[in-house]
Amino acid sequence: MPLFGHNPTPSAQIVPSGTAPLSKDQKAFNGLIKKLDARRARLKEWETILPLFRQKYGSDLVPLQQQCLDRQWQLAQALDDAHGRKGTTQGEKRKLAALIVDLTETLLIHREDGDLKELYNRHSRSDFDEDEAARQEGVKVLLESMLGMDLGNDVDMSSAEDIMKRVESEFHARQAKYQESEAPRRKSRREEAQAARQEAEEKQLSQSIREVYRKLASSLHPDRESDPDEKARKTALMQRANTAYESGNLLQLLELQLELEHIDQAHLNAIRPERLKHYVKILKGQLQELDMEIERVEEELMFEFGLDPFAPLDPKGLIPILQQDMATCRRHIAALHEQLAAAADAKQLKAWLKGLSLRARSQRSSACPF
Repeated sequence: MPLFGHNPTPSAQIVPSGTAPLSKDQKAFNGLIKKLDARRARLKEWETILPLFRQKYGSDLVPLQQQCLDRQWQLAQALDDAHGRKGTTQGEKRKLAALIVDLTETLLIHREDGDLKELYNRHSRSDFDEDEAARQEGVKVLLESMLGMDLGNDVDMSSAEDIMKRVESEFHARQAKYQESEAPRRKSRREEAQAARQEAEEKQLSQSIREVYRKLASSLHPDRESDPDEKARKTALMQRANTAYESGNLLQLLELQLELEHIDQAHLNAIRPERLKHYVKILKGQLQELDMEIERVEEELMFEFGLDPFAPLDPKGLIPILQQDMATCRRHIAALHEQLAAAADAKQLKAWLKGLSLRARSQRSSACPF
């Protein structure tokens, strides 16, 4: 459920009165409102584009990926037939074996298949399960060395999500252990005074939100209405006010007041300086929460669809990424089709293998790029 889903038309902005310039806190208030509006707009963009992206990913890209993998499997089988064909030289057999290993290795990332493993094992002269276990163990050792923590023996190293969960779990466990091991000590007078000030400030921040909410609740209470339509309208508005209050969302409460004309621009401009400071602190906290929500959405998106974690994500760029991946898939399907035709013709195959370098692995075949 979106943290800041409703975005009414009124904007809670303080405007200059006459020739008097805005104070530092008034400028900070306005700046935070603009940032919150921008973040809410971005979150709304994600909420709008993600269902469409998921639908098109499943209906348009996944079938192309499956077609690419099917052609890759066909090519691996065709090259295996050529490997055993009479007239194939030892040098050609080595190149064919390298091609088959490349194709089956990438296929086995996506498909658990005994025939695939048998083909990989025969041409690589090794065991895929053992090779994969060794690779994952190497990744695990490297991660543990970099992070300085033990990931345990039951973590699924083939799942980026499982690794992230384990890292987070270990990090939180370390924090808890550190806090428990810290010897309790008596706070100094300065620390006690600071804690008291912080507690008093938190109460004032909470009181600021409570006062705005009470003004709304006193005039919105649906039980005071006899007209059914007006009662239904106020019930819906009261639910919005309750949701905003429970989440400590000052901005939504202020916007509700503006929307219902419980405060006008003059009231907004005349917020007392001490109350305005409280509002600024509350809005800073809300901005931080909204940034965390956007970060969560984007991280889940990267994990779900295997997007580049180092590339900047933008809602407007999501469909173009999908279209680019579809175009790449079509190119690889076409290339695999050509290689299948070459594999079926002895002369074409020999010409292809002659120009193939075992060192240039990226040029060996058109293995599916996902």
